[in-house]
Amino acid sequence: MARRENPEINAGSMADIAFLLLIFFLVTTTMDVDSGISKKLAEKPPKDYVPPKIKMKNIFEISINRNNQLFVDGEVMELKDLKEAAIKFIDNGGGIGNPVEGEKEGKSCDYCGGERDENSSDHPNKAIISVESDRATEYGTYVTVQDELLSAYTELRNRLSQKRYGMSFNELEQLFIDSGRKDEELRKKVEDVKTSYPQIITDLDPTGAN
Repeated sequence: MARRENPEINAGSMADIAFLLLIFFLVTTTMDVDSGISKKLAEKPPKDYVPPKIKMKNIFEISINRNNQLFVDGEVMELKDLKEAAIKFIDNGGGIGNPVEGEKEGKSCDYCGGERDENSSDHPNKAIISVESDRATEYGTYVTVQDELLSAYTELRNRLSQKRYGMSFNELEQLFIDSGRKDEELRKKVEDVKTSYPQIITDLDPTGAN
């Protein structure tokens, strides 16, 4: 009786199949991207620079501990309440602000819609938000806090821009960008809103052991 040969498996196309699978996974796989916050670093002050005296009422102190708990001016606060608390502080308008370009003396905030509490910030250009975290604070929590603060400034700028120029600040800034940043009138409007509500957020060195 003739010996039956075992059938061979054609492996000639296996390399092509593996290559196609590799392409498939490269195309369909999503890569995790670390979130971050874009910030412009302050310029180095001159040697003869004398820092101004700052009243404690003009500082909005935020602290995040190692357990990701949020404290504002020493009191526990939920993250969902941070934005409104920041808006209330920035927009308080309880006193006289720093003089702006072209002025010798500061003025009260005639566009602020806050309570004008004498125990809170004097003016948006004096309102400082200070953020302190612990070395063990989760990065996601820190980023979320920063995002809430930036959202507070965005809301205030949108509100003022809508009142003065009939459009949100986001729309105004986009028009300026679309013009190639060459439209002088739009530039002045954008700077006007930014100057009215300057983003003054400082980060302190993290607490906790190295």
